[in-house]
Amino acid sequence: MKPARTGWRHIIDATGYSLKGLRFAFRHETAFRQELALCVVMLPLAWWIGSGPVEWILLVGSCLLVLTVELINSAIESVVDRIGTEHHELSGRAKDIGSAAVLLALLAAGLTWGLLIWQKFFG
Repeated sequence: MKPARTGWRHIIDATGYSLKGLRFAFRHETAFRQELALCVVMLPLAWWIGSGPVEWILLVGSCLLVLTVELINSAIESVVDRIGTEHHELSGRAKDIGSAAVLLALLAAGLTWGLLIWQKFFG
């Protein structure tokens, strides 16, 4: 068994693994690419819509939350698919729950953006 890496080496290795995961998600996960493209468009708008750091972080954070939950959902799907391709109730349940988590993150982002846009233009 290899000794655990600590300190800077651990941080560098962990960063590499994270970037590898982002690259994989970008290459192989359509939903992640779609949500990322939407975030690329929305993030510059956050500077214009938000009137201060709290509103800006709510707008940006809601976009990052969607991407984060999508990555977790993709990880769940990968593990379930690794176990087997045959239909199993628990496998389907795990995938559906992951999908529901993405839906809730999207609803939270939509609500955040909608309310702050409403406040800026109609409030």
